[in-house]
Amino acid sequence: MEHKHKSKATAAGLLVAMGIIYGDIGTSPLYVMQSIIGDNPINSLTVLGGLSCIFWTLTLQTTLKYVILILRADNKGEGGIFALFALVRRHAKWLTLPAIIGGATLLADGIITPPISVSSAIEGLKMLHHKDGTPFVTDTVPIVIVILTVLFIFQIFGTKVVGKLFGPIMLLWFSMLGLTGLIWIGQDWSIFRALSPMYAWELLTTHQAGSAGFWTLGAVFLCTTGAEALYSDLGHCGKENIRISWVFVKIALILQYFGQGAWLLAHEGALLGVRKPIFELLPREFLFTGIMIATAAAVIASQALISGSFTLISEAIRLNFWPRVRLVYPSDQKGQLYVPSINILLWMGCVGVVLWFKESANMEAAYGLAITMTMLMTTSLMAYYLHIKKVDMWWILLFLAVYVSLEGSFLVANLQKFWHGGYVSLFIAGVIILIMWVWFRATRIKKKLTEYEKLSDYIEPLKELSKDETIPKYATHLVFMSNAGRVTDIESKIIYSIFQRRPKRADIYWFVHVDTLDDPYAMEYKVTVIEPDDIIKVNFKLGFKVEQRINLYFRKVVEEMVSRGEVDITSRYKSLNEQNVIGDFRFVVLEKFLSFDNELPLLDRMVMKAYFFVKQFTHSEDKYFGLDSDAVKLEKVPMIIKPITKCNLKRIE
Repeated sequence: MEHKHKSKATAAGLLVAMGIIYGDIGTSPLYVMQSIIGDNPINSLTVLGGLSCIFWTLTLQTTLKYVILILRADNKGEGGIFALFALVRRHAKWLTLPAIIGGATLLADGIITPPISVSSAIEGLKMLHHKDGTPFVTDTVPIVIVILTVLFIFQIFGTKVVGKLFGPIMLLWFSMLGLTGLIWIGQDWSIFRALSPMYAWELLTTHQAGSAGFWTLGAVFLCTTGAEALYSDLGHCGKENIRISWVFVKIALILQYFGQGAWLLAHEGALLGVRKPIFELLPREFLFTGIMIATAAAVIASQALISGSFTLISEAIRLNFWPRVRLVYPSDQKGQLYVPSINILLWMGCVGVVLWFKESANMEAAYGLAITMTMLMTTSLMAYYLHIKKVDMWWILLFLAVYVSLEGSFLVANLQKFWHGGYVSLFIAGVIILIMWVWFRATRIKKKLTEYEKLSDYIEPLKELSKDETIPKYATHLVFMSNAGRVTDIESKIIYSIFQRRPKRADIYWFVHVDTLDDPYAMEYKVTVIEPDDIIKVNFKLGFKVEQRINLYFRKVVEEMVSRGEVDITSRYKSLNEQNVIGDFRFVVLEKFLSFDNELPLLDRMVMKAYFFVKQFTHSEDKYFGLDSDAVKLEKVPMIIKPITKCNLKRIE
């Protein structure tokens, strides 16, 4: 898979960036100001202070931290918390924990974002009335569920064609936001006094009737929840396209927010009720069209989060944070990925959120808390990345002081939402964290206690086995998937499978190992001919974003070796050899199960039981490696981590 590092900005790249990465942050005007005002009467302190908080949050958090600083930490052009972790994991093992927490909370956010975005847009229909004055729509829940269901069904086919429409639609959306905001600003240019940080300070330090003071930050934070997507989608767009397009997007957002502020000040003392400031800015004759454009933008925002979740899971699998579930590539377009199991889980989660909260105003309580933790984890990883890059320690401390304080304040403010719905997102994140931690720890236990032997000790026995015609031939070419990264080593279980379980005679023994690299798109291999025409070892070095299609890659390796005269793959059966028939290839994959003969500490025993419980719901190893089922033998071998040493068994006469 070829990867080109996108560094230069282009018109097409800017349009793609508009459609892919700004869905979440671009739909935040649907609910942010409404959330800041809440059920309280509109007052100038809340409006001006809220606008000031929004402006400086977008400036410090989104622009300075993500667009200017964090986009520098790219892994061969790829971004996201797992890509950042891949850059620093070799330097400090403890960084695994913030990476897991950050990835899990980002996935949890992917379950909350589609419902709140689509609900906020569709609820605009409640502002439409029939001629007799009755509401056009009273219950939006069924409409939201239908839209989300269609969206998740559509994932099966990929988004190659529709993806081309995302950019123009989002360009139209941001243009509408900027223009309608500017029209209302024109009626009260003094609204720009809210650019002063003093209004933010006054709001956050004042607690009066109808004003929540510091706790308003929980609502303000919703304006920057999509900032993490800027970094996660770096590989799709390139940093220069993101940085340039962000200038237009930020201007449109600020104009919209300040336009809403002008409308709110014009209605000071009133209650919002079901009215949404964003739709109040629209002319009545354009309201329905505006709602449809908002719905399209919300769907695009949801699509971006869903696609991002698929990418995040694929990276987690390569980093041993997630079970090896099935990955599907529905089109030939780079970056197109579909994960059936995650698609179902996300759909169930989104529908559950809609049915539980019913309205976007209720969902706001569950939204923001998880993503705050993602941002804090990204901050910690970024600080260590700066340390690796030899940045002056005083700059690193300043970076930590500013963003731990800022994001810590957002976290504390969002904790107020816990009993009002925040527990939902934390529960979802907690389940994902548990799965990731169990999988990572279990994988380390397995690797630590896997027994290896010197392959050189078995060269002669393997050659003798190949010649022993008293044993039926198992295959002409027998290929074992091996965990041994070193060319000189081989697992004891493979030796046991060849010689003892059922003697497997073959003409050529192949041992294939796959090593996952931090370079996301690396595709390399190394061939070691240990014994000509008898024993060959192939080491694949694949990036953590490369599809595991070992069947295809191995065939290419064999073809190249044949062209170089390094191996003869013609069948060794006399009648077939005379006709130059290619010999058969058979893969053997050893799949471990937990043996009863284990004596483990309580924690490790629980981890391994949880690991194997989850594993039974995932695909087998051969499916993960992309091996053809008709040429694969799956052998189950017992995994004995710590043998039982005490056995009070007595013989009686």
